[in-house]
Amino acid sequence: MTRTEDDQGADDVEKRVIETSGLTRVYGRGDVAVHALRGIDMTVDPGEFVALMGASGSGKSTLMNILGCLDRPTEGSYVLEGEDVSQLNKDKLAGIRNRRIGFVFQSYNLLPRLTALKNVMLPLMYNGHQSLSKGEMRERAVSVLEAVGLGDRIDHRPNELSGGEQQRVAIARALVNDPSLVLADEPTGNLDSKSGDEIMALLRQLHRSGATIVMVTHSAHDAAKAQRIMALRDGRVTARDLGVEAARRLESVTSLEGEAR
Repeated sequence: MTRTEDDQGADDVEKRVIETSGLTRVYGRGDVAVHALRGIDMTVDPGEFVALMGASGSGKSTLMNILGCLDRPTEGSYVLEGEDVSQLNKDKLAGIRNRRIGFVFQSYNLLPRLTALKNVMLPLMYNGHQSLSKGEMRERAVSVLEAVGLGDRIDHRPNELSGGEQQRVAIARALVNDPSLVLADEPTGNLDSKSGDEIMALLRQLHRSGATIVMVTHSAHDAAKAQRIMALRDGRVTARDLGVEAARRLESVTSLEGEAR
């Protein structure tokens, strides 16, 4: 049987990790309504590493919240691995987050009283891995900590780790459930340049091993490590594959805009 272009197109959609269409997010109503997103169309394929750049107020954080199933769009659709999650209720969105999305935050968001090992084990516990014993959870957490270079720091608490090491723990926590998508929000924002470069090298290594990553950053230096750079402004996509030089110019402009505020 001959495959049609429509058949091939359907397969392409099924393969995508992310596909949004006409995505909008409006806060408030009437004269005080804030249009944070204004019709976002984007796709991310399995194994892609995409950087999102834009000034404060461009819609990056709102878009990441929706992609991470932390919020729902006002209008439009968000299809995650072939499933439209746009209007799922909070409980179902929580299930999607726990099973299919790993988060890396600028401020690490580690629990201070827990060791690196226990911080990494938390998603396994919340995910209700009834098929895994506590020993198996520990084994999986140790494995991902070793993969990010912290096999000798598993019993250290966050205040006993450097900023770069804390972010490595956060990356291990994001990976422990073997997510379909890793969302990194300014992952080097709280780090010095050396530690930041080490974290970006780790994210590139994860990308080469097949991870699908979407990263928000103000840094053209970091964005250049991604496979593709998207730019947002005033809630709209202004570029889907921004060149590195254009990204540097965008960083300069957004820095000046930030100083002007």
